[in-house]
Amino acid sequence: MEYELSVITVIALVGAGVIAGFINTLAGGGSMLTLPALMLLGMPAEIANATNRVAVLLQSLTGMAGFNKHGALDRSAIMPILIPTLIGSLVGALIASYMPSTVLKPVLLSSMIIMALLMLFKPATIIPDQGAEAFTFKQRPGAWFGMFIAGLYGGFVQAGVGFILIAALAGGLRYDLVRSNALKNVCTAALSVVALGVFISRGQVLWVPGLILAVGSVAGAYASVKFAVRASQRTLKWLLLVMVTIACGAAAMS
Repeated sequence: MEYELSVITVIALVGAGVIAGFINTLAGGGSMLTLPALMLLGMPAEIANATNRVAVLLQSLTGMAGFNKHGALDRSAIMPILIPTLIGSLVGALIASYMPSTVLKPVLLSSMIIMALLMLFKPATIIPDQGAEAFTFKQRPGAWFGMFIAGLYGGFVQAGVGFILIAALAGGLRYDLVRSNALKNVCTAALSVVALGVFISRGQVLWVPGLILAVGSVAGAYASVKFAVRASQRTLKWLLLVMVTIACGAAAMS
């Protein structure tokens, strides 16, 4: 398909990528900025949704490597949480390839509103103390379904999946926000691989704008990790709350 690239649009894509990479690595919602940026080039929503995954994959790999370097990545938890996430991602990506992305909007919006309210009035429910001992799926079987739902949504449409992953990892398995963000990046990278495979097979990925966006996203993710490992749990909590609130407003108005 045809799309328009100029110096201004390239700069805009890189800038949107930097901001999205930073907030996606720490919280989520960055794709609510990058998806409109791609659609401004003339892409249909389904093509923008597919192309956006290139940047999301590369920023997630950058974030994952950064958290691992700083000792914040729980490697022993990776395989257990990836199984339900990947199963959900494959189902979601197949649905997204044939169905309009507006179908799951009410699910996203209601999930984020519930998350924001819990963070305000019962923060301990969804944000455990830093260094708290995490649960396994054997101890919290319901958390497996939470990871599946996160993968399903992430495979369907990237925007906002970080919030759902954090809700499942911090709220369900009781990881603190730093470790939740580290594992969230692993999950996002994995579900992006599955989703990209589906979208590539359907010829829906535009590589040039996707890679331009990825340049900014990788830079933003790199800076975000450095901030996250130094920030307090309280700072991360309020940043997450602000991003959830903004994302709720954006989703409600779109």
